[in-house]
Amino acid sequence: MTKNKNRWLMVVAAMAIHMCIGSVYAWSVYVKPIQANMGWSLTDVTITFSIAIFFLGLSAALMGKFVEAKGPRVAATLAAILFGLGTIGSGVAIHLESQLLFYFTYGVLGGAGLGIGYISPVSMLVKWFPDRRGMATGFAIMGFGFASAISGPAIKILIDDVGISSTFYILGSIYFIVMLSAAQYLANPQEGYMPERFSEAVASGKKKLKVDLVNITRNEAMKTGRFYGLWIMLFINVTCGIAIISVASPLLQESVGISALAAASAVGLMGIFNGAGRLVWASISDYLTRPIVFIVFFITQIVAFYFLTTVTSILLFQLLLYYIMMCYGGGFSSIPAYIGDIFGTKELGAIHGYILTAWALAGIAGPIIISYVKDSTGSYTDTLYVFVGLFFVALLASMLMLLNIKKIQTQQA
Repeated sequence: MTKNKNRWLMVVAAMAIHMCIGSVYAWSVYVKPIQANMGWSLTDVTITFSIAIFFLGLSAALMGKFVEAKGPRVAATLAAILFGLGTIGSGVAIHLESQLLFYFTYGVLGGAGLGIGYISPVSMLVKWFPDRRGMATGFAIMGFGFASAISGPAIKILIDDVGISSTFYILGSIYFIVMLSAAQYLANPQEGYMPERFSEAVASGKKKLKVDLVNITRNEAMKTGRFYGLWIMLFINVTCGIAIISVASPLLQESVGISALAAASAVGLMGIFNGAGRLVWASISDYLTRPIVFIVFFITQIVAFYFLTTVTSILLFQLLLYYIMMCYGGGFSSIPAYIGDIFGTKELGAIHGYILTAWALAGIAGPIIISYVKDSTGSYTDTLYVFVGLFFVALLASMLMLLNIKKIQTQQA
Protein backbone atom coordinates (compact mmCIF):
# COMPACT_ATOMS: atom_id res chain seq x y z
CA MET A 1 0.00 0.00 0.00
CA THR A 2 2.65 2.53 1.02
CA LYS A 3 4.63 1.87 -2.18
CA ASN A 4 1.80 3.54 -4.10
CA LYS A 5 1.70 6.54 -1.76
CA ASN A 6 3.27 9.88 -2.61
CA ARG A 7 5.05 11.50 0.31
CA TRP A 8 4.22 15.01 -0.91
CA LEU A 9 0.52 14.12 -0.93
CA MET A 10 1.09 13.03 2.67
CA VAL A 11 2.20 16.60 3.35
CA VAL A 12 -0.94 17.96 1.68
CA ALA A 13 -3.17 15.62 3.72
CA ALA A 14 -1.36 16.58 6.92
CA MET A 15 -1.73 20.28 6.13
CA ALA A 16 -5.47 19.80 5.49
CA ILE A 17 -5.91 18.27 8.94
CA HIS A 18 -3.87 21.01 10.61
CA MET A 19 -5.73 23.75 8.73
CA CYS A 20 -8.98 22.42 10.26
CA ILE A 21 -7.83 21.99 13.84
CA GLY A 22 -5.81 25.22 13.67
CA SER A 23 -9.12 27.09 13.49
CA VAL A 24 -8.91 27.12 17.30
CA TYR A 25 -6.54 30.08 16.90
CA ALA A 26 -9.49 32.07 15.52
CA TRP A 27 -11.37 31.55 18.80
CA SER A 28 -11.39 35.27 19.63
CA VAL A 29 -13.80 35.91 16.72
CA TYR A 30 -16.47 33.97 18.62
CA VAL A 31 -16.01 35.78 21.92
CA LYS A 32 -18.03 38.99 21.51
CA PRO A 33 -20.91 37.42 19.53
CA ILE A 34 -21.30 34.70 22.18
CA GLN A 35 -21.18 37.28 24.96
CA ALA A 36 -23.75 39.45 23.24
CA ASN A 37 -26.13 36.61 22.41
CA MET A 38 -25.77 34.44 25.50
CA GLY A 39 -25.16 37.11 28.13
CA TRP A 40 -22.13 35.18 29.39
CA SER A 41 -19.18 37.03 30.94
CA LEU A 42 -15.80 37.30 29.27
CA THR A 43 -14.41 34.85 31.83
CA ASP A 44 -17.21 32.36 31.11
CA VAL A 45 -16.41 32.43 27.41
CA THR A 46 -12.60 32.49 27.78
CA ILE A 47 -12.63 29.38 29.99
CA THR A 48 -13.81 27.43 26.94
CA PHE A 49 -10.59 28.19 25.06
CA SER A 50 -8.44 27.31 28.08
CA ILE A 51 -10.23 23.95 28.42
CA ALA A 52 -9.66 23.22 24.71
CA ILE A 53 -5.92 23.96 24.95
CA PHE A 54 -5.63 21.94 28.16
CA PHE A 55 -7.31 18.91 26.57
CA LEU A 56 -5.14 19.36 23.49
CA GLY A 57 -2.06 18.75 25.63
CA LEU A 58 -3.72 16.05 27.72
CA SER A 59 -5.01 14.04 24.76
CA ALA A 60 -1.69 14.38 22.92
CA ALA A 61 0.07 12.93 25.96
CA LEU A 62 -2.40 10.14 26.68
CA MET A 63 -3.06 9.14 23.06
CA GLY A 64 0.52 9.26 21.75
CA LYS A 65 0.92 5.52 22.33
CA PHE A 66 -2.40 4.93 20.54
CA VAL A 67 -1.18 6.90 17.52
CA GLU A 68 1.96 4.77 17.29
CA ALA A 69 0.08 1.49 17.81
CA LYS A 70 -2.86 2.10 15.43
CA GLY A 71 -1.11 4.25 12.85
CA PRO A 72 -1.84 7.75 11.52
CA ARG A 73 -4.97 6.87 9.49
CA VAL A 74 -6.91 5.43 12.43
CA ALA A 75 -5.72 8.17 14.79
CA ALA A 76 -6.55 11.01 12.38
CA THR A 77 -9.97 9.44 11.73
CA LEU A 78 -10.66 9.50 15.47
CA ALA A 79 -9.49 13.13 15.56
CA ALA A 80 -11.94 13.99 12.74
CA ILE A 81 -14.82 12.41 14.64
CA LEU A 82 -13.98 14.15 17.94
CA PHE A 83 -13.24 17.58 16.44
CA GLY A 84 -16.23 17.45 14.09
CA LEU A 85 -18.60 16.36 16.86
CA GLY A 86 -17.10 18.91 19.24
CA THR A 87 -17.67 21.76 16.79
CA ILE A 88 -21.17 20.67 15.76
CA GLY A 89 -22.02 19.99 19.41
CA SER A 90 -20.94 23.54 20.24
CA GLY A 91 -23.74 24.75 18.00
CA VAL A 92 -26.19 22.60 19.97
CA ALA A 93 -24.82 24.01 23.24
CA ILE A 94 -25.29 27.59 22.02
CA HIS A 95 -28.81 26.76 20.84
CA LEU A 96 -29.64 25.32 24.28
CA GLU A 97 -27.77 28.17 26.02
CA SER A 98 -25.84 25.62 28.09
CA GLN A 99 -22.40 26.69 29.34
CA LEU A 100 -21.52 23.26 30.68
CA LEU A 101 -22.39 21.56 27.39
CA PHE A 102 -20.36 24.20 25.55
CA TYR A 103 -17.35 23.51 27.78
CA PHE A 104 -17.73 19.79 27.08
CA THR A 105 -18.25 20.01 23.31
CA TYR A 106 -15.79 22.75 22.29
CA GLY A 107 -13.40 22.29 25.23
CA VAL A 108 -13.27 18.56 25.97
CA LEU A 109 -14.36 16.88 22.71
CA GLY A 110 -12.89 19.53 20.43
CA GLY A 111 -9.71 19.77 22.52
CA ALA A 112 -9.21 16.00 22.42
CA GLY A 113 -9.66 16.06 18.63
CA LEU A 114 -7.12 18.87 18.49
CA GLY A 115 -4.46 16.93 20.37
CA ILE A 116 -4.86 13.66 18.47
CA GLY A 117 -5.15 15.47 15.14
CA TYR A 118 -2.03 17.50 15.88
CA ILE A 119 0.33 14.59 16.54
CA SER A 120 -1.13 12.00 14.11
CA PRO A 121 0.41 13.28 10.85
CA VAL A 122 3.52 14.87 12.35
CA SER A 123 5.26 11.69 13.55
CA MET A 124 4.37 10.07 10.22
CA LEU A 125 5.99 12.86 8.18
CA VAL A 126 9.26 12.53 10.08
CA LYS A 127 9.40 8.92 8.84
CA TRP A 128 8.54 9.85 5.24
CA PHE A 129 11.22 12.58 5.10
CA PRO A 130 14.47 11.22 6.56
CA ASP A 131 16.27 13.70 4.29
CA ARG A 132 14.27 16.81 5.29
CA ARG A 133 12.53 16.21 8.59
CA GLY A 134 12.28 19.81 9.64
CA MET A 135 10.87 21.06 6.35
CA ALA A 136 8.22 18.31 6.21
CA THR A 137 6.90 18.89 9.73
CA GLY A 138 7.20 22.63 9.12
CA PHE A 139 4.76 22.40 6.20
CA ALA A 140 2.15 20.53 8.26
CA ILE A 141 2.44 22.70 11.36
CA MET A 142 2.48 25.81 9.18
CA GLY A 143 -1.09 24.86 8.28
CA PHE A 144 -2.01 25.08 11.96
CA GLY A 145 -0.49 28.54 12.24
CA PHE A 146 -2.08 29.91 9.07
CA ALA A 147 -5.53 28.46 9.78
CA SER A 148 -6.80 31.51 11.65
CA ALA A 149 -6.18 33.68 8.58
CA ILE A 150 -8.86 31.64 6.77
CA SER A 151 -11.09 30.61 9.67
CA GLY A 152 -11.28 34.06 11.27
CA PRO A 153 -12.94 35.86 8.34
CA ALA A 154 -15.09 32.78 7.55
CA ILE A 155 -16.43 32.65 11.12
CA LYS A 156 -17.21 36.39 11.07
CA ILE A 157 -19.09 36.17 7.75
CA LEU A 158 -21.04 33.08 8.79
CA ILE A 159 -22.06 34.49 12.18
CA ASP A 160 -23.35 37.66 10.49
CA ASP A 161 -25.26 35.64 7.88
CA VAL A 162 -26.58 32.57 9.70
CA GLY A 163 -25.96 33.05 13.43
CA ILE A 164 -23.60 31.41 15.92
CA SER A 165 -25.21 27.94 16.18
CA SER A 166 -25.43 27.47 12.41
CA THR A 167 -21.83 28.65 12.05
CA PHE A 168 -20.73 25.81 14.32
CA TYR A 169 -22.93 23.34 12.40
CA ILE A 170 -21.52 24.38 9.01
CA LEU A 171 -17.87 24.56 10.04
CA GLY A 172 -18.07 21.37 12.10
CA SER A 173 -19.43 19.50 9.07
CA ILE A 174 -16.71 20.92 6.82
CA TYR A 175 -13.96 20.09 9.33
CA PHE A 176 -15.26 16.53 9.68
CA ILE A 177 -15.43 15.90 5.91
CA VAL A 178 -12.00 17.42 5.18
CA MET A 179 -10.24 15.72 8.11
CA LEU A 180 -11.87 12.34 7.48
CA SER A 181 -10.97 12.46 3.77
CA ALA A 182 -7.37 13.49 4.46
CA ALA A 183 -6.99 10.83 7.15
CA GLN A 184 -7.70 8.02 4.69
CA TYR A 185 -4.51 8.78 2.73
CA LEU A 186 -2.21 8.79 5.75
CA ALA A 187 0.10 5.81 6.26
CA ASN A 188 3.54 5.16 7.70
CA PRO A 189 6.25 4.19 5.20
CA GLN A 190 7.95 0.83 5.23
CA GLU A 191 10.69 0.36 7.82
CA GLY A 192 13.94 2.00 6.69
CA TYR A 193 12.23 3.98 3.90
CA MET A 194 14.33 6.45 1.91
CA PRO A 195 13.22 8.39 -1.19
CA GLU A 196 14.88 7.08 -4.37
CA ARG A 197 17.12 10.06 -5.14
CA PHE A 198 18.24 10.37 -1.54
CA SER A 199 18.94 6.64 -1.39
CA GLU A 200 21.07 6.88 -4.55
CA ALA A 201 22.96 9.88 -3.16
CA VAL A 202 23.67 7.97 0.08
CA ALA A 203 24.80 4.90 -1.86
CA SER A 204 27.18 6.99 -3.99
CA GLY A 205 28.57 8.80 -0.96
CA LYS A 206 27.28 12.21 -2.05
CA LYS A 207 25.10 12.44 1.03
CA LYS A 208 25.23 10.95 4.49
CA LEU A 209 22.26 9.30 6.14
CA LYS A 210 21.71 11.05 9.43
CA VAL A 211 21.83 8.55 12.28
CA ASP A 212 19.57 9.26 15.24
CA LEU A 213 21.28 9.60 18.59
CA VAL A 214 19.28 6.66 19.98
CA ASN A 215 16.05 4.86 19.03
CA ILE A 216 14.08 4.36 22.22
CA THR A 217 10.54 4.19 23.63
CA ARG A 218 8.56 6.91 25.37
CA ASN A 219 9.20 5.43 28.82
CA GLU A 220 12.93 5.22 28.15
CA ALA A 221 13.00 8.79 26.81
CA MET A 222 11.33 10.08 29.96
CA LYS A 223 14.22 8.76 32.03
CA THR A 224 16.68 11.06 30.24
CA GLY A 225 17.55 14.67 30.99
CA ARG A 226 17.11 15.46 27.29
CA PHE A 227 13.36 14.86 27.52
CA TYR A 228 12.99 17.45 30.28
CA GLY A 229 15.33 19.82 28.47
CA LEU A 230 13.03 19.77 25.44
CA TRP A 231 9.97 20.19 27.68
CA ILE A 232 11.42 23.25 29.43
CA MET A 233 12.51 24.82 26.14
CA LEU A 234 9.08 24.41 24.55
CA PHE A 235 7.29 25.54 27.71
CA ILE A 236 9.23 28.81 27.95
CA ASN A 237 9.04 29.55 24.22
CA VAL A 238 5.26 29.01 24.20
CA THR A 239 4.63 30.78 27.53
CA CYS A 240 6.28 33.98 26.34
CA GLY A 241 4.86 33.81 22.82
CA ILE A 242 1.27 33.00 23.77
CA ALA A 243 1.35 35.74 26.41
CA ILE A 244 2.17 38.26 23.68
CA ILE A 245 -0.61 36.84 21.49
CA SER A 246 -3.12 37.19 24.33
CA VAL A 247 -2.48 40.95 24.81
CA ALA A 248 -1.05 41.98 21.44
CA SER A 249 -3.66 44.62 20.65
CA PRO A 250 -3.60 46.50 24.00
CA LEU A 251 0.20 46.08 24.18
CA LEU A 252 0.60 47.85 20.83
CA GLN A 253 -1.88 50.58 21.75
CA GLU A 254 -0.34 51.31 25.14
CA SER A 255 3.34 50.92 24.22
CA VAL A 256 3.53 52.85 20.94
CA GLY A 257 0.14 54.59 20.87
CA ILE A 258 -1.33 53.19 17.66
CA SER A 259 -5.09 53.04 17.07
CA ALA A 260 -7.26 50.01 17.80
CA LEU A 261 -7.76 49.48 14.05
CA ALA A 262 -4.02 49.59 13.34
CA ALA A 263 -3.41 47.21 16.26
CA ALA A 264 -5.98 44.78 14.84
CA SER A 265 -4.16 44.82 11.49
CA ALA A 266 -0.85 44.18 13.24
CA VAL A 267 -2.39 41.22 15.09
CA GLY A 268 -3.47 39.76 11.74
CA LEU A 269 0.09 40.08 10.43
CA MET A 270 1.37 38.39 13.58
CA GLY A 271 -0.67 35.34 12.61
CA ILE A 272 0.96 35.27 9.18
CA PHE A 273 4.46 35.49 10.67
CA ASN A 274 3.53 32.78 13.19
CA GLY A 275 2.61 30.48 10.30
CA ALA A 276 5.58 31.44 8.12
CA GLY A 277 8.02 30.92 11.00
CA ARG A 278 6.90 27.30 11.27
CA LEU A 279 8.12 26.49 7.78
CA VAL A 280 11.11 28.85 7.65
CA TRP A 281 12.73 27.85 10.95
CA ALA A 282 11.98 24.13 10.54
CA SER A 283 13.61 24.18 7.10
CA ILE A 284 16.63 26.10 8.43
CA SER A 285 16.98 23.51 11.20
CA ASP A 286 17.68 20.83 8.58
CA TYR A 287 20.92 22.68 7.83
CA LEU A 288 21.92 24.39 11.09
CA THR A 289 20.71 21.41 13.21
CA ARG A 290 17.93 21.59 15.77
CA PRO A 291 20.11 22.32 18.86
CA ILE A 292 21.70 25.36 17.16
CA VAL A 293 18.33 26.70 15.97
CA PHE A 294 16.92 26.65 19.50
CA ILE A 295 20.00 28.43 20.84
CA VAL A 296 19.45 31.08 18.14
CA PHE A 297 15.76 31.31 19.16
CA PHE A 298 16.58 32.12 22.75
CA ILE A 299 19.53 34.47 22.23
CA THR A 300 17.63 36.57 19.70
CA GLN A 301 14.42 36.62 21.75
CA ILE A 302 16.32 37.82 24.82
CA VAL A 303 17.35 40.79 22.68
CA ALA A 304 13.89 41.21 21.13
CA PHE A 305 11.97 41.18 24.44
CA TYR A 306 14.50 43.52 26.05
CA PHE A 307 14.18 46.07 23.26
CA LEU A 308 10.37 45.89 23.43
CA THR A 309 10.68 47.64 26.81
CA THR A 310 12.45 50.67 25.33
CA VAL A 311 11.48 50.95 21.65
CA THR A 312 9.20 53.88 20.76
CA SER A 313 9.25 53.45 16.98
CA ILE A 314 5.96 51.94 15.81
CA LEU A 315 7.62 50.12 12.89
CA LEU A 316 10.47 48.67 14.95
CA PHE A 317 8.11 47.60 17.74
CA GLN A 318 5.95 45.71 15.24
CA LEU A 319 8.97 44.11 13.56
CA LEU A 320 10.14 42.81 16.94
CA LEU A 321 6.67 41.32 17.57
CA TYR A 322 6.65 39.68 14.13
CA TYR A 323 10.06 38.16 14.78
CA ILE A 324 8.92 36.82 18.17
CA MET A 325 5.92 35.23 16.41
CA MET A 326 8.25 33.56 13.90
CA CYS A 327 10.25 32.05 16.77
CA TYR A 328 7.03 31.04 18.53
CA GLY A 329 5.84 29.14 15.46
CA GLY A 330 9.32 27.83 14.68
CA GLY A 331 9.56 26.22 18.10
CA PHE A 332 6.45 24.14 17.45
CA SER A 333 7.59 22.94 14.03
CA SER A 334 11.20 22.16 15.00
CA ILE A 335 10.35 20.09 18.08
CA PRO A 336 9.10 16.93 16.26
CA ALA A 337 12.28 16.70 14.18
CA TYR A 338 14.38 17.38 17.30
CA ILE A 339 12.61 14.49 19.05
CA GLY A 340 13.38 12.22 16.09
CA ASP A 341 17.04 13.29 16.12
CA ILE A 342 17.66 12.48 19.78
CA PHE A 343 15.12 9.71 20.53
CA GLY A 344 14.56 8.07 17.14
CA THR A 345 11.25 7.31 15.43
CA LYS A 346 10.24 4.15 17.33
CA GLU A 347 7.67 6.02 19.45
CA LEU A 348 8.06 9.56 18.18
CA GLY A 349 4.32 10.30 18.32
CA ALA A 350 4.07 9.15 21.94
CA ILE A 351 7.10 11.22 22.99
CA HIS A 352 5.81 14.23 21.05
CA GLY A 353 2.48 13.91 22.85
CA TYR A 354 4.15 14.04 26.25
CA ILE A 355 6.29 17.02 25.23
CA LEU A 356 3.14 18.87 24.15
CA THR A 357 1.91 18.96 27.76
CA ALA A 358 4.28 21.95 27.89
CA TRP A 359 1.94 23.70 25.45
CA ALA A 360 -1.11 22.94 27.60
CA LEU A 361 0.47 24.42 30.72
CA ALA A 362 2.04 27.34 28.85
CA GLY A 363 -1.37 28.22 27.42
CA ILE A 364 -2.51 28.83 30.99
CA ALA A 365 0.74 30.27 32.42
CA GLY A 366 1.54 32.85 29.72
CA PRO A 367 -1.70 34.87 29.78
CA ILE A 368 -1.88 34.63 33.59
CA ILE A 369 1.68 35.94 34.07
CA ILE A 370 1.30 38.88 31.72
CA SER A 371 -2.16 39.79 33.10
CA TYR A 372 -1.07 39.51 36.76
CA VAL A 373 2.07 41.62 36.36
CA LYS A 374 0.16 44.21 34.30
CA ASP A 375 -2.55 44.46 36.97
CA SER A 376 0.08 44.68 39.73
CA THR A 377 2.33 47.27 38.12
CA GLY A 378 0.05 49.04 35.64
CA SER A 379 2.55 48.41 32.84
CA TYR A 380 3.60 45.63 30.46
CA THR A 381 7.28 46.55 30.86
CA ASP A 382 7.96 44.48 33.97
CA THR A 383 6.34 41.43 32.36
CA LEU A 384 8.69 41.73 29.39
CA TYR A 385 11.64 41.73 31.80
CA VAL A 386 10.24 38.54 33.39
CA PHE A 387 10.19 36.94 29.94
CA VAL A 388 13.79 38.02 29.30
CA GLY A 389 14.73 36.15 32.49
CA LEU A 390 12.79 33.07 31.39
CA PHE A 391 14.60 33.06 28.05
CA PHE A 392 17.95 33.01 29.88
CA VAL A 393 16.75 29.81 31.58
CA ALA A 394 15.71 28.40 28.18
CA LEU A 395 19.09 29.36 26.71
CA LEU A 396 20.89 27.52 29.50
CA ALA A 397 18.71 24.45 28.92
CA SER A 398 19.37 24.54 25.16
CA MET A 399 23.14 24.80 25.67
CA LEU A 400 23.13 21.92 28.15
CA MET A 401 21.17 19.90 25.58
CA LEU A 402 23.82 20.56 22.95
CA LEU A 403 26.64 19.57 25.33
CA ASN A 404 24.81 16.38 26.32
CA ILE A 405 24.22 15.41 22.68
CA LYS A 406 27.88 16.08 21.79
CA LYS A 407 28.99 13.98 24.76
CA ILE A 408 26.86 11.01 23.68
CA GLN A 409 28.02 11.31 20.07
CA THR A 410 31.65 11.30 21.26
CA GLN A 411 31.03 8.18 23.33
CA GLN A 412 29.42 6.44 20.34
CA ALA A 413 32.26 7.36 17.95
